[in-house]
Amino acid sequence: MRRRAILWAYAATIAVFLASLVQHYHRNTGFTALIGFGDQFEKVRLPAVLDAPHFVHYQSSGYDGQFYAQLAVEPLLRNPRLATALDTASYRARRILFSWTAYLLGLGRPAWVLKAYALQNIIAWLLLAWVLLRWFPPSAPRNVVPWIGCLFGVGLIYSVRFALTEGPGLLLLALAVAAMERGRPWLASGLLALVGLGRETNLVAGGLVLDRVPKGWRPAAALAARGLVAVLPAVAWFLYVRSVFPPIGASDAANFAAPFSGYLSKWAFTIAQLQESGWWGSWARFNLTALVSLMVQAGFLLARREWASPWWRAGAAYCLLIPFLSYPVWEGDPGAVMRVVLPMSIAFNVLVVRSRWFWPLVVAGNLTVLHGIHMLKVPWLAALL
Repeated sequence: MRRRAILWAYAATIAVFLASLVQHYHRNTGFTALIGFGDQFEKVRLPAVLDAPHFVHYQSSGYDGQFYAQLAVEPLLRNPRLATALDTASYRARRILFSWTAYLLGLGRPAWVLKAYALQNIIAWLLLAWVLLRWFPPSAPRNVVPWIGCLFGVGLIYSVRFALTEGPGLLLLALAVAAMERGRPWLASGLLALVGLGRETNLVAGGLVLDRVPKGWRPAAALAARGLVAVLPAVAWFLYVRSVFPPIGASDAANFAAPFSGYLSKWAFTIAQLQESGWWGSWARFNLTALVSLMVQAGFLLARREWASPWWRAGAAYCLLIPFLSYPVWEGDPGAVMRVVLPMSIAFNVLVVRSRWFWPLVVAGNLTVLHGIHMLKVPWLAALL
């Protein structure tokens, strides 16, 4: 009886997700409303994209998905118009994997490619829900809450809502962790190589392949080889992108700053916004929950120190990354940081299940689910938040 109730909870979660997406579907353009094409970029958009049916948000600059979707139409970067169609071509073009997959799924036809690109995050979310059952099987009530926390946390929902790269990348990362747990480190390295082509920041989780300290030159050589397999595709593609789009403007160094400066600035801005607008007057309430959740997740992983766990090795590195992120990464509602540290959030939920302080930790560490529900506009629930 208890197992049946848990299965119903899992099924209801998936049903809520799918029901929430219906409002973003349009008969002629499919789910391309999720991509976030803004009319302010319409003049520089690729002609092939302009000619393909897609949803446009008017009086809007749109969001980042519109640039990756255009890369999906020209995935080999051969069209010189990409230099002006993308806001920062040298930066966007590095994250190419899911533009390639959309091109293949759409058989190279722009109208189909755009629809395929919009669907990728939805498919990845559903597959991730299934893969996560490896760590959250429907055998105990305490598995339900962290499973929902993984799937409805604002970082992952943000990726779905705006057709970004983090969701599909997280699916590949979860598969890499599963491969390590099954004793298949070479497969894990290969999957990590794909992760790097999808989003280079996910290579921070590369520690998941370091399962032991090598003793002797043979194990050391094997470990080094697996490391090369994981990073070389991203490095090779990065060099190709530089040859096509020389870097201009702000560099990656702008994403980093003095320790905790960005984090403390986010706290100061959030508190000031709450004092000015009150709890319901702005989205500062969601920024507050995000800051609390990140603090709980990072603190738990740093205190736990389970080197034998691939998820801990994948997530702990983000605890060291967070202090050095600059304010532009934190800026916004909730800010890019929630997507950057997604692997840390999953690692937290996987490991917290075994904690004797499970309930207070799992609730505090997953407060961003409230923002996820609001962002996805879940029927009935979103209005309450």
